[in-house]
Amino acid sequence: MENVNHEICENNIMVDEFASLYEIYYERVFKYIFYRVDEQYMAEELCSEVFERIITKYNSFSGNELSHDSWVFTIARNTITDYYRKKKKVFHFSLDYVINMISSKPSPDELVLTEENNSYLIKSLKRLNEKERSIVSFKYGAGLKNIEIAKLMGLSESNVSIILYRSLKKLKKFLVSGGFKYE
Repeated sequence: MENVNHEICENNIMVDEFASLYEIYYERVFKYIFYRVDEQYMAEELCSEVFERIITKYNSFSGNELSHDSWVFTIARNTITDYYRKKKKVFHFSLDYVINMISSKPSPDELVLTEENNSYLIKSLKRLNEKERSIVSFKYGAGLKNIEIAKLMGLSESNVSIILYRSLKKLKKFLVSGGFKYE
């Protein structure tokens, strides 16, 4: 038989089980948070806080594997809400870090063009209302499906689809009116 580490933490979560959750969700949670706070270090800090909450609240999780997504992203969403309550600021949104993570090393010309496009995008995203930014963040930052977003936000799946569609149309309009040029 294989010798598996089944060490238990204070709150009845197996170390290997937590490691598995961390592996599955870290990148998605980080991207979601980063979309919402627009600061890499704060996103890292809040992401750590989310996983601390997962450990401390794990014994209250009563679902199955399929509901892990909803549970984890509800914790992430509440963590962001708490952060902004403390800061009493307007929500910010950025794609800079995500775009840089995805792309390989760009040339200096590409960096300038990307930075310019990102500034148009950031300005446009800030013009969306909080619900629209949340849905766009869940969809493109966390990579959640519309049904998962609907559960997290207490909306119907079709409502999420409509809001997402309209938000993307608004973004396109804002980008074009702001001087963004498609190439």
